[in-house]
Amino acid sequence: MHIAQPSISLAISELEDYYGIKLFDRIAKRLHITEIGKSFLQYATHIVGLFEDMEKEIKNFDVTGLIRIGASITIGNNLLPRYITELKQIHPQMDVKVIIDNSEKIQQYILSNQIDIGLIEGIVHSSYIIEHKFRDDELVMICGNDHPFAKQKNIEISKLQSESFILREAGSAGREIFDSTMTSYGIKILPAWESTSTQAIIRAVQANLGISVLPYLMVKDSLERKEISQFQLIGIRFKRNFSVIYHQNKFLTQSAKDFISLCK
Repeated sequence: MHIAQPSISLAISELEDYYGIKLFDRIAKRLHITEIGKSFLQYATHIVGLFEDMEKEIKNFDVTGLIRIGASITIGNNLLPRYITELKQIHPQMDVKVIIDNSEKIQQYILSNQIDIGLIEGIVHSSYIIEHKFRDDELVMICGNDHPFAKQKNIEISKLQSESFILREAGSAGREIFDSTMTSYGIKILPAWESTSTQAIIRAVQANLGISVLPYLMVKDSLERKEISQFQLIGIRFKRNFSVIYHQNKFLTQSAKDFISLCK
């Protein structure tokens, strides 16, 4: 143990004085452990084992621990699977828990410590959240192939006033950007449909039940298959950013830092 005999004797004596017991009988210049000493040894061995387990668990937490990630619907559908696959290649024993929701909810999960890292679209609404922009994105206007806008392509914003809209739910980043732009131009939009499902919106647009605005990443395949059409509002683009976010007081483990570096 590399501890001098007098130090061991002093430690035993202090323990006996503290607990008011005898750990050893001193008979014929030899120590014999008492029954209470045996009980004490069992507890001490258990405590040392727990300490060793704690040391192992804490030191290896970044290898075998848990990282909680939240992502917006667009990012969760299109980018997150690749990021997590790459993270698992770096940390194969790491457990990853994922929540997919709109950007507003993801920010709420960060603030309430329900997730460690969030991937969102658009604007951060809290000064307690740190953000790092990692990718540009754009919302695009879509309509059914038989809609008049499909052939005109460049549309005056005033023409939207009389259109039936099928939009994402309030709280989604895309909806926030679209509503803000319409308000700045004095256009009041009352959606006929609201949905959290991008595919439901695309199918409704395809059936000529209304027009919509969605992230390009979410409609790219449908546009390439010519299932729907894209049109442009004259002089207006719906540009935005994807950001990785975390609470300003969050301690970032190495695995969390590695995940952030993968977001690009």
